[in-house]
Amino acid sequence: KYYNGEWPTIPEIFKITLSQYPNNECFTVFNSDKKTYTYTEVYKEIKRIKDYLIECGVKKGDKVILNGKNSIAWALAYLATHFAGAVIVPLDNQMHINRMEKLSAYADGVFVFADFDVMEKLDENNPWYKSLKGKLTLGGHSTRCDNIYEAIATKEHDEVPVTETDLAAILFTSGTTGNEKGVMLTQRNISSDIYQAADDVGVNSTDTLYALLPLHHSYCCTAVLLESIKHGANCLFGHGIIVSRMIADMKKGHVTTFMGIPLLYNKILDGIMSKIKAQGKFKYSFITSLMWINGTLKKYFKIAPFRGFFNKKILSNLGMDYNKVLICGAGPLSAKVFRQYQQFGLDFLQGYGLTEASPIITLNPIKHFKVDSVGRVFPLDEVIIANPDNLGVGEIRVKGPNICTGYYKDEENTKALFDENGYMKTGDLGYLDSENYLYIKGRLKNIIVTEGGKNIFPEEIEDYFQTISEIQQIVVRGYQKAKDVPCECVEAIIYPNPDSFKGSSKQETKAKIEAIVSKVNIELASYKKIEKITIVDKMMEMTTTQKIKRNKLSV
Repeated sequence: KYYNGEWPTIPEIFKITLSQYPNNECFTVFNSDKKTYTYTEVYKEIKRIKDYLIECGVKKGDKVILNGKNSIAWALAYLATHFAGAVIVPLDNQMHINRMEKLSAYADGVFVFADFDVMEKLDENNPWYKSLKGKLTLGGHSTRCDNIYEAIATKEHDEVPVTETDLAAILFTSGTTGNEKGVMLTQRNISSDIYQAADDVGVNSTDTLYALLPLHHSYCCTAVLLESIKHGANCLFGHGIIVSRMIADMKKGHVTTFMGIPLLYNKILDGIMSKIKAQGKFKYSFITSLMWINGTLKKYFKIAPFRGFFNKKILSNLGMDYNKVLICGAGPLSAKVFRQYQQFGLDFLQGYGLTEASPIITLNPIKHFKVDSVGRVFPLDEVIIANPDNLGVGEIRVKGPNICTGYYKDEENTKALFDENGYMKTGDLGYLDSENYLYIKGRLKNIIVTEGGKNIFPEEIEDYFQTISEIQQIVVRGYQKAKDVPCECVEAIIYPNPDSFKGSSKQETKAKIEAIVSKVNIELASYKKIEKITIVDKMMEMTTTQKIKRNKLSV
């Protein structure tokens, strides 16, 4: 046995895997050529960096700031911090430098790992910067400090004992609805989430998982980086959502488990179907017929006889021919999009969660997939629907070993996070079916209340536009027709896809957008119909997981 508590810590998870798969590929990246570390080699690097941290004076419980793009160095810094008994504080690499300095000081950061460009921008006269015990860049050669690959301690140091109740990470929420809050996750929180997800994800030691989405976000960090370590799989580090680089990585890396967000899956599918249409009506009809047959057989008999054909003709062009499972999170994906991917013979895994839950609460298992659901509640989690309406829809609240302890140095918001019975209030609305599968309706804060007292969930209407390529962004919200009438009508704020309207005048663009909305309105219940359209000429501000920041809308 490699651990003593109920759940292993992150260092213990790594050492368990190391004992089983010492020579397996652990971390890989493709730059000019392939660079790979085995689990044994990664462990050697972790110990070296851990010794350096200890020698700099980093003690158990100290906070270590990590700000960088996805890379092997990022993962080494993350793991070494845990092995040193410190608390990792990953920050958004796109964050303005002033904000980074403020959050780092607020988090009591004593050591910094950062990309070269970030390190060079830090204010050397900032009191927080002056108080640092040490710093390392994740690459490059700064005059301020060594990089992570040059850090050498004068001697080896003993491992720092870490327990499951120790604070492991402080993750600042992206702030889609307000200022960032520092979510406190223990080793137990993160570990229990990894293990509860393990069976449904279906990863094993022969797989390659692709870390494309930002690792500072708990979604990619837990479900890709840490899940790959738990299984002895290979984690391939991407270079951001640049489609050409992504396809090259997936082809070279033989990626078996790909994780994305709705925006990315919609773009990929739109590209696939556009290329098929461009080959003529007969070819389009032939391929879509095969897709329908394949999807039907997969749904009812769990077989996909044309997967080989689609691999050769379509999926291999995207590097998806080795793919076993596609995972979607950080937002709901249209059921229509799910079905089309499944018609190619690809399996989808949809999940739901939030940073405060480490982050996963539900997963939709491949063996019993419900296309309209975000999945089955984890076995050790307890979800209730608070204050349900006559349709059973209410606020989703949850208890479980993966639920955070609260917000760092923020008693007021921590108290507001939990109800009187200790359930965490997610702020999301939904309902459960008889098999404990969860269905999301929208955000509590976003509900539109009509004159007839009907509740409208904006996310449900936005879902209709996911597969419409002419619309790049849409936000549905309520608006008041008259100031003295408190009820709301439905407005759609739309940013058109520039590629779809090249050479079009504003009037032509407006007319086409109105026609698209009118077509969607036909499918909507009368009280849900969009009455007002606002077209914007600039992209709406988004988080790093491509969610529109509703609180930042200027229209």
